[in-house]
Formats: sequence, C-alpha cells, structure tokens
Amino acid sequence: MIDIDVQKDLGGFRIDAKVTTDTNGVIALFGRSGSGKTSLVNMIAGLTRPDSGRIVIDNEPLFDTARGIDVAPEHRRLGYVFQEDRLFPHMSVMANLRYGAPRGAPGVQFDRIVDLLGIRHLLKRRPVTLSGGEKQRVAIGRALLADPRLILMDEPLASLDSARKDEILPFIEELSSELGMPIIYVSHAMDEIIRLADKLVLISDGEIAAVGSVEELTSRLDLRPMTGRYEAGSVLHATVSHHNVEHGLTHLSFNNNTFRVPLLDLPKDRELRIRIRARDVSIALTAPQDISILNVFPGTITEIDEDGSPQVDVLIDIGAPIWARISRHSLSTLNLHPGKKAYVMIKAIAIGRYSLGGLTRSGMPSNAQ
Repeated sequence: MIDIDVQKDLGGFRIDAKVTTDTNGVIALFGRSGSGKTSLVNMIAGLTRPDSGRIVIDNEPLFDTARGIDVAPEHRRLGYVFQEDRLFPHMSVMANLRYGAPRGAPGVQFDRIVDLLGIRHLLKRRPVTLSGGEKQRVAIGRALLADPRLILMDEPLASLDSARKDEILPFIEELSSELGMPIIYVSHAMDEIIRLADKLVLISDGEIAAVGSVEELTSRLDLRPMTGRYEAGSVLHATVSHHNVEHGLTHLSFNNNTFRVPLLDLPKDRELRIRIRARDVSIALTAPQDISILNVFPGTITEIDEDGSPQVDVLIDIGAPIWARISRHSLSTLNLHPGKKAYVMIKAIAIGRYSLGGLTRSGMPSNAQ
C-alpha cells in the first residue's frame, strides 16, 4: 500500500494531497499542467520536503512530521525516471546502467533488464549517440537496476515525438508483469493513461480529486473538467473472443455484447481496455438498416450534459456506459432525455492502437493497427 497525506506551500500554490491505494501495477497520476503532479512525486521521492504530513510505502514510513521521520532520497529505494534522460554524457551506456546499482547485484538481473529493454547493442555507446527513445530506455534500465521497491515516472514521454513514444510504450507496459515492479506514472496525456494504467489518481489544484479504475473515472460527468472535454469518452473492459481474418476484424466481448475492431495480434481470452471517444459515437432512435457501421447497440439514455455550448454529451447505458457527443440541434430534433431508448453506433475503424490498453501486462496490443 501507499499512504500519502502531505501539505506543502510552494510560493502561492499549495499542495494538500491525500491518497491511499495499493501499489499493484501502474498507478497513473493524471492532471493538467500545473496541477501539482511533479511536486507530489518529488515529495514521494524525497527531493522536496513537505511542510507536514506523512508518506508511507508498504508499511514503511518515508516521511512523517509527527514522528520526526525523513528518510534520505538515496535510502528510500525508489527509482525515478524524469522527463529528461539525465544520463552521464561522459559514461558509456554500461557505466550509466551500473551507476547506483547495489554492490554485488546479480548479473542475471542486469542481463534480464538489458534484454527486456532491448538495449544490449547500446552498451558500449555514449548517450550523445543515442536517439531520444534509446536514452529513455537506458534511463529506465538505470532506475530498475537500483533495486527499487517502486518506480516513479514523471512524464517520461513528454519530450519524445510520436515515433519515439511508440518505441518506449511497449517496454513500460511490460515492466509490471515481467519484473513485478509497481509504477507511479505521471502524465497529462489520456492516451498514455488508457494504455498503461491499472488505477487512476486525478489531481487538480494540488488536491487529489478522485481515485479509481480508468473505466469508472473516465465515465463520470463531474470529473470531465479534469479528464478533459475534447478527449472525453468511455473506457470498456473487454476480452478477445474471436478473430475474423478474412474480413480483418477482431471481436471483443463485454457485458454480453460484442465489439468489432480492426484485426489485433492478440490471443483469444486476452483482456484489454477499449477507449471510445464521445465524438466517434452516434445515436439513432430506431435500429439502423443497411449501414456500414459495424457496432450498433441498443441502450437507454441515463444522463445528458448541457453546458450551453453547441455540443452536448449524452450518456447511454448499453450494459456499459457510453458517451456520445452530438449537436444541440440533434438533441432537440430527437427529443432525447434520460430514460429514452436509443441505439448507439460506433465505427470499427474509430478504434485504433491508441484506443487500446491492457488489463494484463503480457501480450499487450502494442502492435494493434
């Protein structure tokens, strides 16, 4: 478990964060820029001292003002991967990886991490010769080789372009299952959260606003200002049930329904998450006939978000909550209201690789197209 209750004044900005959760898998700390994510992670790491409070990981207090405890950063057994790689430019990749590793660390662990991150061919090179993605893989390896109980990642992909992000994400996805390593992952990019996170912690104005599953928190209307309106949508927990190779489709089952998406290179019964953006969802009052859209589900309208803008978000229960974004004109024309029956329509091609995330760490859909 991780138990945090800290307060800190930072020149006009105040952190007052309280969160208790287990440390299994990937815990995503999500919030807008300036919400206090990095400040909170720096307090966990011991790089910033809270004014008051406590930080406890696996029943070991790392900081507690009431008990006079403040464990030095180097003794907290926490790995830290920053936005920048922070590698030593005068050292080889091998030397960077070995730096900070416990004396007598078994070579098998070194070999395992080097092979897991795919960096064996880089060991003799200097950081200046590496790409951004290669540098971050080495930085992750160095953090892992310090024998941490938990890894902190502060927006490790923020400085990378899309191609380099695609390079790094599969490695981060594998860390928890391959090494059993808990991760606190800081980001303001929802696509990264959907793909990586097992649990979501929302932070806003220095305070923890909500803690829960990705599916739960992304479906809540009251959290929309924090999860983002433009990228808003729903997240479903689904299982691979069938592949239709002839038509290039994979069938995903959820709550006695089937969702069809472009063909995935995943085994049957693999669990994963599907992110469905509200802007990719349409509504009909009668069962559509002779249309190209493959995913059509009957449901009941449960909630409508009217904020005075030309667009309206409608929540429909199809056995799972689905948000649809429609025009105010359509809302009026269709006379939509809570309790009304409707059909949800979602194009299969709306679900691409950035709309998929894993609930199990191995066999992640990183190569989904």
